Amino acid sequence: MRLSFVVPAYNEEAYLPACLDSILHQTRALPSGTVEIIVVNNASTDRTRAVALSYPAVTLVDEPRKGLTFARQAGFAASTGALIANVDADSRLTPNWLAQVLSTFAESEARAASPEIKPLAALSGPVLYYDLTPRQRILVHIFYLTAWTTYAINRYLLRVGSMVQGGNFVTSRAALEAIGGFNTAISFYGEDTDIARRLNAVGEVRFTFDLKMFSSARRLKSEGMLTMAARYSINYLWTTFLKRPFTDTYVDIREAQALPDPLTADPLAEA
Repeated sequence: MRLSFVVPAYNEEAYLPACLDSILHQTRALPSGTVEIIVVNNASTDRTRAVALSYPAVTLVDEPRKGLTFARQAGFAASTGALIANVDADSRLTPNWLAQVLSTFAESEARAASPEIKPLAALSGPVLYYDLTPRQRILVHIFYLTAWTTYAINRYLLRVGSMVQGGNFVTSRAALEAIGGFNTAISFYGEDTDIARRLNAVGEVRFTFDLKMFSSARRLKSEGMLTMAARYSINYLWTTFLKRPFTDTYVDIREAQALPDPLTADPLAEA
């Protein structure tokens, strides 16, 4: 299975190198042609485009319409893989992330002969914020447990919607094509809930705590953990039941300097 990484990037020159390095570290041993990495330069005004071009293994796509869903859709349109890995520019793969993704989709493909089993449309998991304190990481974990409980009630009891974590989800090309790709009418909040809800209609959308991704907590620290918890929660419910997000506007949070590598700066094995 060919895997396409799609990395949207708006003014991400500080974080993009660590993200690309983490992908290249896990993909370099794979046979040539197995993986492609697409960086979508989303109307950046800094050196994001130059950073992407400095990596020979990276394909650059320019998307002048600013917005996360515009960038995701542009990357998807340029991709050729049977699997599309959506990774944010301020994120970094955790150890064995790639191996788990490939083995999970391979197992699903092997079971495809059984008509009673839905094909795997998307695989997702939580993010580990490597720049939070241990106490703050515990609070985030509690939020995830609450979110998963809500998701389980909606999916298995109410039979509505599903859940993926934006910046840490892999979709099958067939499923994404079947739903017409990303909803570019949504600018930021609710985009992951919307894609999960629509993918759930054509296949299995699986959220597992085993598929973790390192990510920056810059938005949580800038806007406040309680504010962000409330905002993500209401947008999840609004998008699940009303098919549109509650919040239309968002603020870009950017830093001039990236934070240390989480693998060497702070062990997160307990998270």
